[in-house]
Amino acid sequence: MLKTILAISGKSGLYKLISQGKNMLIVESVADNKRSPIYASDKVISLSDIAMYTDDDEVALAEVLESVKNKENGNVASLDYKKASSEELHQFMAEVLPTYDRDRVHTSDIKKLIQWYNLLVSNGINEFVEKA
Repeated sequence: MLKTILAISGKSGLYKLISQGKNMLIVESVADNKRSPIYASDKVISLSDIAMYTDDDEVALAEVLESVKNKENGNVASLDYKKASSEELHQFMAEVLPTYDRDRVHTSDIKKLIQWYNLLVSNGINEFVEKA
C-alpha cells in the first residue's frame, strides 16, 4: 500500500502515484485529491523506502505506522504534534518503537511521523503492512 504513497521534497503532505510519463509523474494529493505533475528534478521518495533508526538496525516506516495505529486503536493520534514538547514527542516514540535510536531520530522526525500517520488515517488509508 505504501509503495504508491509518495513524499515530495519541498511540498507538504503526501501524494498518491496516479501515472508515469516519460519525464514526469502524475500525483494526487492525499489531503485534497488535487492532481499535479512532478518532474525528474523533484526529489520523490516512496513511504515504503523509508525506515527509522533503532539501536540494532532499521525498522520499516510501515511497521512504525502499524505500531502507532495499534497504540491509537486506528484513530488519529491523540498527541498534538504541533503543541507537544520535545519530551512528550520522545515519550510517544518510546511507546511506539521502544528501541528507536535516541541520537539519530530527531524531534522533527517524530513530528513528521505523527503528521503523516494522521494524514493517512484521516483519509482512509490505514493498511500499512501488507498481509502475506
